Amino acid sequence: MQTSSTQKPHVVIIGGGFGGLAAARQLRRANLRVTLVDRNNYHLFQPLLYQVATGGLSPSNIASPLRYILRKQANCEVLLAEVVDIDVDRQSVLFSDGQLDYDFLITAAGATHSYFGRDEWESNAPGLKTIEQALDIRRRIYSAFEAAERQSNPELRKALLTFVIVGGGPTGVELSGALAEIARHTLKHDFRHINPEDARIIIVEAAEHVLAHYPPDLCERAAEKIRSRGIEILTHTKVTEVTDEHVKLSGTDGETLLATHTVLWAAGVQANSLGKTIAGKCGVEVDRAGRVPVTQQLSVGSYENVFVIGDLANCPDASGKPLPGLAPVAIQQGEYVARLIEDKVSGRLSKKPFEYKDRGTMATIGRSAAVALVGTKKFCGFFAWTLWLAIHLFQILLFENRMLILIQWIWGYLTYHRSSRIITGGHQPALTKQSGTVPKAPVTANSPS
Repeated sequence: MQTSSTQKPHVVIIGGGFGGLAAARQLRRANLRVTLVDRNNYHLFQPLLYQVATGGLSPSNIASPLRYILRKQANCEVLLAEVVDIDVDRQSVLFSDGQLDYDFLITAAGATHSYFGRDEWESNAPGLKTIEQALDIRRRIYSAFEAAERQSNPELRKALLTFVIVGGGPTGVELSGALAEIARHTLKHDFRHINPEDARIIIVEAAEHVLAHYPPDLCERAAEKIRSRGIEILTHTKVTEVTDEHVKLSGTDGETLLATHTVLWAAGVQANSLGKTIAGKCGVEVDRAGRVPVTQQLSVGSYENVFVIGDLANCPDASGKPLPGLAPVAIQQGEYVARLIEDKVSGRLSKKPFEYKDRGTMATIGRSAAVALVGTKKFCGFFAWTLWLAIHLFQILLFENRMLILIQWIWGYLTYHRSSRIITGGHQPALTKQSGTVPKAPVTANSPS
């Protein structure tokens, strides 16, 4: 069904993440019809997904129903569907069970992890982009401690308590910091035959520094904070093999085989496969990460009514480097495209290119420690951590979730307690198959006094 001249122009937005939702909300007063399409019925606050993966928060704390968010926006409807193809010439989005015509298309389908051509590693080294992956990681982490409690063989117990995080970016650092707190504090008095503090946590990073996109001096300060928590950092090191019992590493000292049953993947980004579809239909080629090259107005090729934003877009900054896959980038792009569409519909042919306003970046290392870069100012430590807490709390969409998270953060800070430590989804086969009988005497006296 093509849009008739009597109908309002139709804007279809694919993806309910930061970029897509920002575009939809920006169009709330526009004389347009807006349809937001997503294969999930919720908006996910990904920056706090690692806290779900480590038991600090529950999924419902960081996921907000899209229909509820947009319930008061009369010109917008939400469709739960998965896009399988796009016909840019007929201006139609195709689903497995139907289609939807558009006048303007905004694609914000996001990205997933890249295993650099070794996709078979995913089953043993899950990434962290979805709630399902977060719950899988939570199961693996806590199952490892449970299996170690039953393991009488010291070498097998050591392997069970070895956690390898591949990638030293923000996600890898956040996961390692949370894991260190779990081992040193949260589980301190919970076991009788193991000492959780014996857990070995290792960050594997191919670059020279962890958090390599920050200035080198800030990276060094961050590394000191990380190591002070008992976390090992292996830089200039690549993963060459991942199995359910070990990882093989290649570094400056040659190859190393690490016995471990818990590998978490936080390295590399690959755009959603929808990007390749759009690029092919619009006559352009995706980059190595699968991102779609866009014009200065975030449109694709010669199709001025087709826009790609967020992690899916290869949008260069002033220096020619692609903008990072950060929430502020996606939000600003979504708002820009929405305003551009309003101008086009109103007959105002704006030619102003998109310009990202960098208000700073930050990453948390763990309790009372984070790094922040705001303009030329660098922060590392408690102040950066409080800044990180405040900004992330403010960005939570629903007031109810904001208050629940605040209460859990305060309680967690005072007690080290993590309220969502339940193991769901079955046990980890690689862990339980190695479990032996419970030792007759505790390996470490670890009972509460």
